[in-house]
Amino acid sequence: MTGKNPKNQNGPQQGALSRWENEGGTDRLREEASADVPELTNTELVHLRVRVIALENIIISLLAQAPEEQHELVRQMADFITPRPGSTQHPLTIEAATHMNQFVDRAVHFRDLPKDWP
Repeated sequence: MTGKNPKNQNGPQQGALSRWENEGGTDRLREEASADVPELTNTELVHLRVRVIALENIIISLLAQAPEEQHELVRQMADFITPRPGSTQHPLTIEAATHMNQFVDRAVHFRDLPKDWP
């Protein structure tokens, strides 16, 4: 990585995250969410899972063609969302950051494949 600490940067990502937090972020969404929203059925969960897998593969294919600067930006964002020392270590956030780095790693693998691959 570049040695920059993305947690202390005031770039566009920080601005977007700050706006999200200043405008209520997830708290406002929770308040607006209705308690009578029906639970997803098994079929809906399966379809959602399939869509997530498709989106993951689209992201990997786009990152495979992206410049190294884009890879670095994804890694910086993964570092940014990783809980800071002294904060609550939320397992889902940690796992999300890990997945972001894995997407970049997988994209590099596909970048290195021969042109005549499948």
